[in-house]
Amino acid sequence: MKNSSDSNLRSWVLVIGILFILSIIALAVIYAIQQSTLRAQQLLQPVTDMTGSLGTQVSQVLNPTPTIIPDPITIIQEIRALARLETIQYTVEKVITAETGQGTFGFLFGDRLLFVAHGIVIAGIDMGKLGPEHLQIREGVLYVTLPPAELFIATLDNEKSYVYDRDTGALTKGDVNLETSARQAAEQEIAKAALEDGILEMARQNGESYLYRLFMSLGYQEVIFVQPTPTP
Repeated sequence: MKNSSDSNLRSWVLVIGILFILSIIALAVIYAIQQSTLRAQQLLQPVTDMTGSLGTQVSQVLNPTPTIIPDPITIIQEIRALARLETIQYTVEKVITAETGQGTFGFLFGDRLLFVAHGIVIAGIDMGKLGPEHLQIREGVLYVTLPPAELFIATLDNEKSYVYDRDTGALTKGDVNLETSARQAAEQEIAKAALEDGILEMARQNGESYLYRLFMSLGYQEVIFVQPTPTP
């Protein structure tokens, strides 16, 4: 019985020893795999960083961000003293169609855009053109001949103006000057629309109303505005 017990004990010791050895080997293998994975990640990290950097550079080339660099040198061309009495302002919206190459092969070489233009038109009277000969006093009455009303500003509001749609042919990248031409035409059309709506007449009336109150506050008994004789 003693020999049998010793034999069983040795068998259990052998089994436990084998299991212990296998556990150590498994831990060593797991550790080696972890270390190998870590080294592989460290080796691949520069490649990953380079790939990410290259992707960013390619994206910047394909979709560049515009950089605005103003010239530090300012050249003043002209200085003028202004005495403009602004009496009315118009806000005008126009839709401009600009196109080029819209012939038989327009679908290949044509370019067409719709430009929504928001513009501001300001009119009034240039008081710098008012001289002593335009003011006469007779029996306490002031007779005033004002210079004709004129447009001072007809310009686009760039924050509100935009290209609504653009259609270019299959074999062209479009005319780089087309939007510029549309903007120039838009300014002309905005000024034209204001003139057709009678902005100058309203500017004259508003100017006379303002100056009437001004002259009366200076002590004149009456103020009469004389319309200038039209030039043939």
